[in-house]
Formats: sequence, structure tokens, C-alpha cells
Amino acid sequence: MIPVVSALAPLVCGLLLAPAGAGKLFGRHTSRLAANTVLVRVLHGGRRATLALRVLGAAELALAAALLATPTTVVPGAATAALGLGFTGYLAYSKATAPESSCGCGARAEGPIGARSFIRAGLVLAGGLAAATADTTWWSEVSGHPVASLVFLLVTAALLLAVSSDLDHLWLLPVRKARLRLFGNPLPSSAGVRVPVDASVELLEHSLAWQAARPVVRSALLDHWDDEGWRVLRYAGTYPDPHGTRPVSVLFALDLTASIDTAPSPAVRVSLVDEESEQVLPADALALPSALKG
Repeated sequence: MIPVVSALAPLVCGLLLAPAGAGKLFGRHTSRLAANTVLVRVLHGGRRATLALRVLGAAELALAAALLATPTTVVPGAATAALGLGFTGYLAYSKATAPESSCGCGARAEGPIGARSFIRAGLVLAGGLAAATADTTWWSEVSGHPVASLVFLLVTAALLLAVSSDLDHLWLLPVRKARLRLFGNPLPSSAGVRVPVDASVELLEHSLAWQAARPVVRSALLDHWDDEGWRVLRYAGTYPDPHGTRPVSVLFALDLTASIDTAPSPAVRVSLVDEESEQVLPADALALPSALKG
């Protein structure tokens, strides 16, 4: 193992696990994050799934503290590697049994499981194995080899930014907006071509319509279909009214050729369909939950 890698692996793993653990343990949206994962089905309830995520967050925080404080101890690195292996197995199970579920990996990520989730879990596994072999503290490595340490940390930070969907708002969206300002529509010859479903989901999740409907959405993407130029995305939700809470389907319709690069402010149609009566709820229904909460 390259000395700078093994010496700085505890620092990198600690800084990766600390915010993820804090977000799960103390985050206000942990229950909503848990509701979108396969844990709800495995543990038979949203409360148990939320508790599991909070316990995982506490474990991640404890590991982060141990990695940062005692970097030359084998146990924290080995435990981190075991955690990464567990993440990989969980992601594989979720992808096989509920492909549209969220991984629950970060404090903010709620999208379907993709390649970046597996890469992130693999990095935790590899980082833990490297940390378990450290025989020099990370602060000694930084002070003794500042240039090599800086290069390694910058490369690692860029890699983690690329695979962490929680951080897309810090770099990916500004890059896309800058590209549009400089070059205009990057795909002028692709007009009328259907974009991948993931591109439609990404576009939706950055729209005002998604922000308005988010309080009633209770799942990741469940179904989708194309109809007369529109792509319809279906999510499960719950809608409180004066008589109680009713299950609904939340339907979003977007231009099936639009992506975040070509239409950063899309027109989105939103409908709530009562799953019991199959009736479409009134257009002002999305404003009702917040009013009831008040």
C-alpha cells in the first residue's frame, strides 16, 4: 500500500462518514428518507426503518471519530471496510428487489439506486481496508509530506464529489448552467429525441412543481410511461384532508424530450389521484397539507 494512501485513508473515511452519519442521526428528513428505502418492507414499518437509519448514523459518527482520533488502530479501519461491504450487499439486494427505491446512503439523496451508489460503497470498503493498514497518523503524514498529501486529498475530494449525489447542488448544477450560458443548447440536433427516464427524474426533482408536491410524496419513482409527447412519472403519496389521511398517486407529466440541460425551468403538470376512489383531487389540493399543519 502506498504510504500516503494508507496514512490519509482514515482522514478521508472519517470526513466521508461524519456528515453522512450526522445527517441520518440528527436530520429532520430522516423519516422521509427511510420511507423511500427497501428498509420499510424489510423491517415492516416506517418507524423501524427510520430507527435503523438513525442507528446507522450513530455508528457512522462513532467510526468517524475513531478513524480521526486513532488512525493507526486496526479496528476502526476494519469496521469501516465491513460497513462498506455491508453497504454493497444492501444496495445489491435493494436493486434486485426494489430497483426504484432510494439507497438512504446520504442525508439528502432520495433518488433511485445507481452506479454512483455502488461506487461510493466500494470506496468506503477500499478506504476501510487502506485505513486498517495505516502505521502513520494522518497529521504526521500531512506535516511530513504536505505536497503529496494535498494532491491526494484534492484528487480524493474530486472523486467523492463526482459520486455523491448529495453534493450535486454544489458543483453539477452550476457547471451545467455555465455550459448553457457559454454554448447554449448543447444538443440542438437532438430535438424531439426522448431522453432517458433518469434525465426526466433529475429534471423533475429540480423543478418548482416537485418542491410544491414534495410534502405529499412518500416513495421513490414507482412507474412511468410516455403518452402523446409527455412522460408521466408516478409516485405514491399521502394526502391529509378533514376526514383523515388518504393514499394517493402523485403524477407528474413533463415533455419527454426535455432534460435539465435543455429545459432548466420545465413546464410540469401535477395530478393527485385518490387510490381508493380513483378520482382526481382538486387542483388546489397541494396547498392543503401545509394549511392543515398550521
